[in-house]
Amino acid sequence: MAEEGSGTGAKASPTAVEMQLHRRRQELEHFRINAARIRSRNLLTGLGIGAFVVGIFSYTILSVKQERIVGELDEEARIHIIRGPRTGANS
Repeated sequence: MAEEGSGTGAKASPTAVEMQLHRRRQELEHFRINAARIRSRNLLTGLGIGAFVVGIFSYTILSVKQERIVGELDEEARIHIIRGPRTGANS
């Protein structure tokens, strides 16, 4: 009788390990289904970060070049100040 009752009885509740394994399988299935969307988001994020880095680098290079030009102009201004103004009397 005990054998008959065990075959027709309710299914035993899953253990914690079984539940964790089931959850992990669901997560893996979710990642497998959504892999293309995740990959495209990662690509867009990478391109955005790359564009930001290139922009900062370009801005830095441009500002350094402008500082050199300003330095050259300052040097030319110093030379002209030392030489004095060009007028008809001292040229």
